[in-house]
Amino acid sequence: MYKKFYIVIVSCLLLSCGSSNAKKETVEKKPNILWVIAEDLSPFMGCYGDPINTGHTPVFDKFASEGVLFKRAYATAPVCSAARSAFITGKMQTTTGTHNHRSNRFTDGEIVPDELNINLPKGMKTIPELMKEAGYFTFNSGKDDYNFNYDRRALYDVGTKEDYVAGMNGWQGNMAIDYMTVKDYVWNSRPDKNQPWFGQVQIMGGKKDAKYVRKGEKLAVNDVPLPPYFPNIPSQRKAWTEHYNANRGSDVTFEHILTQLEADGELENTIIFFFSDHGSPSSLRHKQFCYEGGMLVPLMIKGKALKAGTVRNELVSLLDISATTLAMGGAKMPEYLDGQDLFAEDYKEPKYVVGARDRCDYTIDRIRTVVSKDYRYIRNFFPERPMMQAGYRDLKPIVTDLKKLHKEGKLTPYQDKHWFGIRPTEEFYDLKADPHQMNNLANNPKYADAFNAHKAYLENWMKETDDKGQYPEASAQLKATYDMWKDRPRFKNAKINPEYDQFKK
Repeated sequence: MYKKFYIVIVSCLLLSCGSSNAKKETVEKKPNILWVIAEDLSPFMGCYGDPINTGHTPVFDKFASEGVLFKRAYATAPVCSAARSAFITGKMQTTTGTHNHRSNRFTDGEIVPDELNINLPKGMKTIPELMKEAGYFTFNSGKDDYNFNYDRRALYDVGTKEDYVAGMNGWQGNMAIDYMTVKDYVWNSRPDKNQPWFGQVQIMGGKKDAKYVRKGEKLAVNDVPLPPYFPNIPSQRKAWTEHYNANRGSDVTFEHILTQLEADGELENTIIFFFSDHGSPSSLRHKQFCYEGGMLVPLMIKGKALKAGTVRNELVSLLDISATTLAMGGAKMPEYLDGQDLFAEDYKEPKYVVGARDRCDYTIDRIRTVVSKDYRYIRNFFPERPMMQAGYRDLKPIVTDLKKLHKEGKLTPYQDKHWFGIRPTEEFYDLKADPHQMNNLANNPKYADAFNAHKAYLENWMKETDDKGQYPEASAQLKATYDMWKDRPRFKNAKINPEYDQFKK
């Protein structure tokens, strides 16, 4: 079906003997495919109906109007390395054993020891490798952050200028560079200038793009109302507003990429995917947690054969991006893929999408979630570990101020219980009636049928996929995590999880 994406070049060759008949030869040129991946960005944009940023994300809004906008796209994990390990393979991270954040890691610049290596299942290849096999030139101007053993040279023909000889397995850092220089070593480094390319470009999204807000467009800390699960204090208002500004700044960054593609003559035959790896990093309840704020992400796709102005409201997983990319590039579609081609004639809308959170840095937790059209079900496997258990953000004002209010008894009853109390083993929310997901319906008999259906789906899914989160993490991986953090103040002074007791002297 994706022949419609190809450029057809017609050349007329006159036949011999003075014949006036013409023989037509067609050469199909595959489309370029570009993933623009924003770090940690929730869809606070005009095209998503956000009332605060409507009119202030014009590039995203125009791009969406000229392409396909997905209103309900979900990450597979609310943290980067687990989510990236999934969409780069097209397989759920809990199935491949790449679910614990920042695994398969060692000292930067050194080979990861064998005992720390996490290898993908035999026969499994990454999306870039499959695209290379389909004739694509591949590159990554962004970070890998994959929780498995790999050689970057097998995935990408070129990464950054400093990366020509890099071949380390495991963590290979953030390879993001200024997109404006990509042409110098990507377009011009292809042996065949007509070779199609598949690329990944990263923008900093919720982490740093707030600094790129257009002049006169920056929101002040009191311009954005806080959700009621946060205390109304300066540090929380600042963090929450920062993410709205990040969306405005990412709009500027994305504009630079589109402008440069056009200047390079690469825009017309390029299918562009814009998405984020997971939701906002600025808010404690979003990144690393399985509520809508951590799981819901923007997704827009534009290509000249796609119907402009299409809005799709069905549930979508980022694993569908993997399958769709392979289909568009005419690449092999392995049977093990968890996602599906979003534009296939036999596409079937899913009833549920699953998400998972496991160890994040040194914080050991396990959460599973199922989202449907109307509801979100969450299962907490460590309910005795509060939302505010020791974590990497512990020295940030959003944490220290929250703990101070808790100690002083100044939080609302809901806030105090939510952040510092024992978590419910199961949570169930009506997303339309309760968009903040604060009214837990798990024990409400009115919703028993829907609750039980979501619960049963998750339990069956964990069995069928052999969810690796149900098994203890390897001691060698925990030891590597412990060694990585043990000398840092936020770790040394924290009440860390008991799984690390075995490494204390």
